[in-house]
Amino acid sequence: MERGTNSRASVGPPYEVFLNFRGSDTRHEFTDFLYHGMVDAGIHVFRDSESLHVGNKIGDELLQAIEQSKIYIPIFSRKYASSRWCLRELAHMVECTSRSNEEKEILPIFLKVEPLDVNLRTNLYREALSKHQEKFAAEVESWENALNEVGEKKGWNWKKGESQVHLLRSVIQTVLAKLNARYKKNVTEDLVGVDDHVEAIIKLLDVESNGVQFLGIYGMGGIGKTNTCKGCLQPTVFSLPMLQFSFGCSRVIRTTRFGIFARKVVIQVP
Repeated sequence: MERGTNSRASVGPPYEVFLNFRGSDTRHEFTDFLYHGMVDAGIHVFRDSESLHVGNKIGDELLQAIEQSKIYIPIFSRKYASSRWCLRELAHMVECTSRSNEEKEILPIFLKVEPLDVNLRTNLYREALSKHQEKFAAEVESWENALNEVGEKKGWNWKKGESQVHLLRSVIQTVLAKLNARYKKNVTEDLVGVDDHVEAIIKLLDVESNGVQFLGIYGMGGIGKTNTCKGCLQPTVFSLPMLQFSFGCSRVIRTTRFGIFARKVVIQVP
């Protein structure tokens, strides 16, 4: 099954990124390219599905995916605000971010719209919200607050005629760097005596060379193989296009960028 799809909200490792978007605007174009680019980079990303939009409340799968994720990427398009589901998700993302003690953040993409549209200084989103007022009056205020808050955040502003390739690359590299910084802090803050081992392993990997590097690390359980590997990969992870981790010679699996690995690390270098 494709990693990061909506049906895995309760299975496997927690999601790292949650994509919030208007399906009819971007699902089969920009969002699809961004999603697969992130998956290829090893990011565990949740992409919403229309099949999860049932009733008038965010379902358990969506709630869990939002609450698990560390980075939220709302993709604001022309018809974004016409979707009550986009707005509900956005409001919940803002709520989760506000109580996360800066452990979560929102990185908006403005796709053919301006931040002024999103923070309701033009009629584009204001008109869409006015149409929601009749059926969803109890929620509209929270949607307005969420749009105003996120519209002020720094993100990416794509305009018609510009290359989306550079935008996609920038988004993925930024996300990788932010996830890497969080992970590095979590892994290394309580470890003692691993720096020398990390430095030695990085030299053995010879990441500047052109080719495939194989590094086998073995030893009895509990001596720090996994944590040493995690530490040594931090300086290089966001410059590498693909990582593969193997639990032995018999099988090689693709997993998240920082998945569990102990005996062999396979790194493909361009």
